[in-house]
Amino acid sequence: MVKDETSLYYGSSTTHIPIFVYNARMQKRLACRITGRVQLVMFRDFTRRKAKARNITGTVKNELDGSVSVVAEGEGKALEALVRDLNRGPFLAHVDHVEAMWGEPQGMWKDFTIVY
Repeated sequence: MVKDETSLYYGSSTTHIPIFVYNARMQKRLACRITGRVQLVMFRDFTRRKAKARNITGTVKNELDGSVSVVAEGEGKALEALVRDLNRGPFLAHVDHVEAMWGEPQGMWKDFTIVY
C-alpha cells in the first residue's frame, strides 16, 4: 500500500491517529531508455499516440546511440500500461530492452511531444 501525502486524522482533538489513504490516481514520473531496432520505425509517433490516449504528459526522442528515451508523467496505472506498450513497440520495431526508472512528478509538461 502506498501512502498519499494527504493524511486524514481519526480521534478526538487531543488524540490524533493518522490514517493514510491510498490514492490509485497518484501521479508518478517515468524515465525509460528503449534499445533495439527502435529508430526509423515510427517508435516516437507510436509512443506519443499511446501516451496521449492515456492522458500522459512528457517527451520522447531519438538518442545518438540508436536508443529512444521517454520521460513521462501521469497516473501510475497509465504509466505501467505505457511501459507494456514500449516493450511491444510498433509493428516494424524490435525492442531488445526497456530500462524504466520511477520517480516523483515535476509537472514540467502540459502535453506529450516528440523532441526532434
